[in-house]
Amino acid sequence: MCRTSIYDARNNFSNLVKLAESGEPVELTRYDKPVAVIISYEEYENKKNKGKFWLAEWRKEYADVLSDEGIPLPEKVYPDPNRVIFEE
Repeated sequence: MCRTSIYDARNNFSNLVKLAESGEPVELTRYDKPVAVIISYEEYENKKNKGKFWLAEWRKEYADVLSDEGIPLPEKVYPDPNRVIFEE
């Protein structure tokens, strides 16, 4: 399985799609945490036809790659909507 960040995927999307078409799943990450996977349409159809439990089986198969325990994620900081900043 190929693994890349979403940032890098934006610049190489067509190559990643070609890779998925050839049968290699592409895992997309944000802050080193897996968030999505690109798979070929053929693989998607095969998985869909297996029934609703294919995702659980897939997660077991790739558990070592998908494990994200211990990865510190940056804390999101949102601006205070009540704070008014005036520029002079």
